[in-house]
Amino acid sequence: MTAGRPAGRPKKGTLRNALVDAGIELLRARGPDGLSLRECAAKAGVSHAAPAYHFKNLAGLATAIAAHGFRLFGDAMTTRLEAAPDTPAQRLKAICHGYLDFAVGHPELFLFIFSGQRFEKNDDFKQQADRAYALLSETCAPFVRPGTNPEEVKIFVWSLVHGYAQLAMTRKDDSPELSGSWPELNPLLEYLEKALPPPEG
Repeated sequence: MTAGRPAGRPKKGTLRNALVDAGIELLRARGPDGLSLRECAAKAGVSHAAPAYHFKNLAGLATAIAAHGFRLFGDAMTTRLEAAPDTPAQRLKAICHGYLDFAVGHPELFLFIFSGQRFEKNDDFKQQADRAYALLSETCAPFVRPGTNPEEVKIFVWSLVHGYAQLAMTRKDDSPELSGSWPELNPLLEYLEKALPPPEG
């Protein structure tokens, strides 16, 4: 007779996800420097050697967490896009709101995936990161004039919404007096729409 699985231990198919979830808990509590394979294993209720089977090392775990973050990031933008009117301006506003939804809903992952650290370029990470960037590219495309560099519009839009999201999180924490007077995103997007060239089509 086969021995039963220890109580509380995740099934094999869910162990990888449990370890990623444990890593996100550590991120939330301690920041990127608090990530630990051993502590993730303890939180997931498995042996300290189990994470090495799925991720090999700490960089592998960090990459899996980042891939999960980019998946949620892409989902947040897609959810807003699906509910938006099908016009270039409204779709652009939608991804900006999706960007902010992700930042507010998952601040530890938002800060982590844009922390500047180098993640391993495995298939899952690349697929999720490319998907998020493609949403930005496709939504900005109608505002790119012939003969101009499409990266300019993307960087302009990305810089604006990322800066707003980052400041909305960090400055309100640093300066609580700003919480009640922090401007909403929509007025800023009105300035963005005026600054961009009219969409083609």
